Amino acid sequence: MNRIFFAIRLLAFVGIGLALFLLWERYFHPAFQPCNINSHINCDAIISGPVSTVLGVPTSLIGLLGYIGILTAAIFEKKKWIVGFATGGLLFCLWIAFRELIQLHVVCPVCILCQIDMITVFILSVWLLTKSSKTPS
Repeated sequence: MNRIFFAIRLLAFVGIGLALFLLWERYFHPAFQPCNINSHINCDAIISGPVSTVLGVPTSLIGLLGYIGILTAAIFEKKKWIVGFATGGLLFCLWIAFRELIQLHVVCPVCILCQIDMITVFILSVWLLTKSSKTPS
């Protein structure tokens, strides 16, 4: 079980890095933007477009806080908290993916990485919860 907690911590750090990258691009607008490839493959929808905020809060900040929550729960080995954060994060990622792909016809490469990261965290968290419920106390 310790390996699963370690993997979740590692994935949380990856998610924190990706969210920080999106926040950095949002606020500092660097000249070199590796995420912007063309009009259909770019991070502009998340950085400054219609998906950039939810109730006035930057989308990438919400992701950052979610990954920090997952990391904290994994450090203290709170299985139900990890599942809760991962479920919320997965739903949030699916909503972002729907908005990007179906409504805006844009793919954000960093968001795809975040979504893969969150799906993996969700699967590991559910596995962790089901594995622990099968072992006797």
